[in-house]
Amino acid sequence: MDAAHVHIGLIQMTCDASPDHNLDKAAARIEEAADRGARIVCLQELYRSHYPCQSEDNARFDLAEPIPGPTTRKLGRLAASRKIGIIAPIFERRAAGIYHNSAVVLDENGQVAGHYRKMHIPDDPGYYEKFYFTPGDLDFISHTTAHARIGVLICWDQWFPEAARLTALAGAQILFYPTAIGWTPDMPEHTRARLYQGWETIQRSHAIANGVFVAAANRVGIEGDIEFWGGSFVCDPFGEVLSRASHSKEETLVVDCDLARVEETRRNWPFLRDRRIDAYHDLTRRYRS
Repeated sequence: MDAAHVHIGLIQMTCDASPDHNLDKAAARIEEAADRGARIVCLQELYRSHYPCQSEDNARFDLAEPIPGPTTRKLGRLAASRKIGIIAPIFERRAAGIYHNSAVVLDENGQVAGHYRKMHIPDDPGYYEKFYFTPGDLDFISHTTAHARIGVLICWDQWFPEAARLTALAGAQILFYPTAIGWTPDMPEHTRARLYQGWETIQRSHAIANGVFVAAANRVGIEGDIEFWGGSFVCDPFGEVLSRASHSKEETLVVDCDLARVEETRRNWPFLRDRRIDAYHDLTRRYRS
């Protein structure tokens, strides 16, 4: 294989209430992706349980785990045995009373090569994450693997162009977005279509604006009042969708990314060259008025 090419894997799966079962299932799916040639594999947000934030319940803090912990131990061994990188989302217990919605990057030796804590924390009906999670404090960074420089952002982060821009400026060639987003049963079909199209469009726009690959791994299935809409996808540095999963089935996407496209796209669409970095100081303000 050309050194510029890397196959990435996205795991789109249903989850049940058992963390151990979901961890075992995720490991099996990662093995499948590795068998199909994936060198970096990304799991979906908070994959070890049902999505815990549909209501505010103190007992759900018991789902949290430290780093290192069960996820890093099991998936670290798997990463080392298959010589692959793994992006593993974690309900992180940082200390007593301090929890984060996080992800670790495990390298080809099974070691933690990167750690990201979700920066943008939603608080919407069915997504009461501010009750559970402290906002991230590890900045927008890239992580070096044997196959690519990658950035990891998590779900609600995917709506913010600043997060994508800063992660790309840190050197990421591929932005991964572990995700948990879905519909409610009362949503009509036209509303569902608009929501999904907006979700995909904003992420494809990050690819175009920054000249990077974007890979979003969403969960699927019905949990409580949410039907997670799947639709995991990978797009190239000008936003063309290379592969997309269904809205209703478990799937493992494995997609070939030609990293030379990053350089090629940025030469032809030099948005980073033409940025007016001297004129953007108001971006640090909440609102300009």
